[in-house]
Amino acid sequence: MTHTAPKTIFDLAASDMKPTRDFALWCDAHDPLASFRDAFEIPFNAKGEPLAYFVGNSLGLMARATRDRIKEELDDWSAMGAEGHVHGLRPWIKYHEFFRENLAELTGALAHEVVAMNSLTVNLHFLLMSFYRPHGQRRRIVMERGAFPSDRFAVHSFVRAIGGDPSVDVIEVAPRDGEECLRHDDIEAEIARQGDALALVMFGGVQYYTGQVLDIARITRAAHTVGAKCGWDLAHAVGNVALSLHDWNADFACWCSYKYLNGGPGAVAGAFIHERHHKNPPPRLEGWWGTNPATRFQMGPNFDPCPGADAWQVSNPPILSLAPLLASFDQFHQAKMPRLIAKARAMTGFIELSLRTRDAQHIRVITPSSTSERGCQLSLCINRDPVAARKLFDSLLPQGIVCDFRHPSVIRIAPAPLYTRFIDCWRLIEALS
Repeated sequence: MTHTAPKTIFDLAASDMKPTRDFALWCDAHDPLASFRDAFEIPFNAKGEPLAYFVGNSLGLMARATRDRIKEELDDWSAMGAEGHVHGLRPWIKYHEFFRENLAELTGALAHEVVAMNSLTVNLHFLLMSFYRPHGQRRRIVMERGAFPSDRFAVHSFVRAIGGDPSVDVIEVAPRDGEECLRHDDIEAEIARQGDALALVMFGGVQYYTGQVLDIARITRAAHTVGAKCGWDLAHAVGNVALSLHDWNADFACWCSYKYLNGGPGAVAGAFIHERHHKNPPPRLEGWWGTNPATRFQMGPNFDPCPGADAWQVSNPPILSLAPLLASFDQFHQAKMPRLIAKARAMTGFIELSLRTRDAQHIRVITPSSTSERGCQLSLCINRDPVAARKLFDSLLPQGIVCDFRHPSVIRIAPAPLYTRFIDCWRLIEALS
């Protein structure tokens, strides 16, 4: 069968990949998403040269329209004062509603299952309140050893707060000896082992250290099979990998918005609560903004909940902190997640191939090679030597390359497809080699 020459990066086959600078330039010239880079502010060095930015997994870049979106709210505040709640360009009284459709699109949810609110760990505490309901022997939580520290702190502190003992009630699944990534078989086996003692399963959709993508549908099914609830931290997943939270039947999820969603430092986070929990909801913390808009301003003493996930809100949204997401979501909606994922796979494949052909002995990719098990993050283990790893990392920024370092010897790189070019990837490869 004759292989047809690729016309764009979306037509690339594995055999088309070449670990060369010319190939990187060809990809940039044949990238249908290349123009989206112009919609973002790219940091520069002292010489005015653009940096190769690979830390969208920590803080995404600012969409150029962000200033306009914030200024519009400032202008309404200046001109109208409190009347901006009702008569503003985007009335503040229903501001969180302007994010529903985009959040639903990015998470594979129904619009009434998602809400922009709070910060990630705050949302995690709120959702633990609702979905970790120990009773009888069903008291245990299964999570991963090596989870992002905030997740572990939240779970352990919540268990203690309701009278439990984390050393008994929290069960952690770890990679096997000599391996970096979790095995789904091991997760399922632990869930089955806990059985009737299990109240909740909670993992990260994308592991922050290795970049491994977990099979949310598979793990959720395993949890439900033994009668447990299942929730997800999607901090490194939303805006990075394909999600279908409604169809996968997850009970809840939460995420931050300052990484791949480019919402800015400390951006307002989000939450998902599956619609099957809406009509007869579990106990939840309540506040005024979780009440029905039709009766909210009657100031009644009884809690009349909003329909859907909005009922989990407790406070009105911080307008100036939400506005940047309007600018970023416009770009996601235009670019479309399937195309962004395809570009990310091409970039990570190009980086992995190039490093393997140059320096497989000293730089080892610990992120799974399977495209179904990774997003746009690659974690590079440097020779298992913390001193050498730190030295190499410290050499990158002076060369105009921004990555991050994770103890003891891992450099994380995330070529975010909205604004990263293949030539940026080549610059990284050259510097690492």
